[in-house]
Amino acid sequence: MIIQLCGLSGAGKSTITNLVSNRLIKNGYHTEVIDGDEYRKNLCKDLGFSKEDRYENIRRLTFVASKLSARGIIVIISAINPYEEIRNEVAASYKNVKTVFIDCSLNKLIKRDTKGLYTKALLPDGHPEKVMNLTGVNDEFDRPVYPDLYINSGDTTIEKCTDKLYDFILANWNLVSSNYD
Repeated sequence: MIIQLCGLSGAGKSTITNLVSNRLIKNGYHTEVIDGDEYRKNLCKDLGFSKEDRYENIRRLTFVASKLSARGIIVIISAINPYEEIRNEVAASYKNVKTVFIDCSLNKLIKRDTKGLYTKALLPDGHPEKVMNLTGVNDEFDRPVYPDLYINSGDTTIEKCTDKLYDFILANWNLVSSNYD
């Protein structure tokens, strides 16, 4: 099974994913996290942030995820994954793909600004430190039309977000796990 998360920077994708992954592993499930930031530094370091490069980034992450999933591993892809078209392509190209939208209002993300990206993206044009490709601010983000699971991390505790994703994965894993027995 492949869980493709999507959501803006700072929405809680990595935090929720790591908590869920640790719980799954603790309970005996084979799990792997494909973190978008980590893979960009290694497997995808040749890619920029154009739409085409973002598509290619997701295709690479999903290819790796598919190889692990074929071995009965629950794979969680934690990436911004901003475009509906590529999310739909992924869901159509591989078996047992679920899309999870981790949502948080832009105002709350600006207040959190865990990586300092929103501050830099909101700098005046021409400022040497201005970030130009921040999804949701000066680059597009397609809100999922019909995600398999919606989690609002801005209005819910991290514990409840984690419980919601964990329960969703287990419910869906029980439907597909007989393929791996």
